[in-house]
Amino acid sequence: MSPPAVVLDVDGTLVDSNYQHALAWHRAFARHRRDVPVWRAHRAIGMGGDMLVPALAGEDWDSEHGDAVRADESVLFGELMHTVTPLPGARALLELLKARGHAVVLSSSAREEELNAYLDLLGARDLVDAWTSSADVERTKPHPDVIQAGREKLGEPDESVMIGDSVYDVRAAHAAGLPTVAVLTGGFGAAELEAEGAAAVFDDLTALLPAIDDTALAA
Repeated sequence: MSPPAVVLDVDGTLVDSNYQHALAWHRAFARHRRDVPVWRAHRAIGMGGDMLVPALAGEDWDSEHGDAVRADESVLFGELMHTVTPLPGARALLELLKARGHAVVLSSSAREEELNAYLDLLGARDLVDAWTSSADVERTKPHPDVIQAGREKLGEPDESVMIGDSVYDVRAAHAAGLPTVAVLTGGFGAAELEAEGAAAVFDDLTALLPAIDDTALAA
């Protein structure tokens, strides 16, 4: 029996970037005279910009300022990109999944230039089968579109498992019919992730690695 395919989140799961995104969003909103505290921006990380701006500032404000704020966040995050590093266990997880025969898609709605930087940072191009970016979806998490796009790139396998770090990962995976193995490295608590329906929660990827056969990732 083939092991389940893996739909693998990137920001906050494989790379330590959530707090840089939170700060970039805070600064981007400030440029447009909208006060969004960093902690509130962080609570929305995991959504794409199409969902995040109206969630934090309202639909009307998004209609008037959203595109400009999203463009500013891209520039501001780019200035912080040099501080983003792989999370402990990220490379080891990719290598283990490949050795075990899992088909793997990096499920991201990041802009293509960000995703390419992450692929290089992780040395992941030869370890995964496919990846998605914002170009592949119209709606981001918590909608399931990015997960479905990833599964399509893998040929729609019968069994798939999500690995992610945010409540939005869990919600999107649930909507797509996938169980989620979650980690705490994005800043969401275990109780929050479990309340959304995460099948298993680990402190980080290094804790997941030795327990992988005790999760939905077992062959």
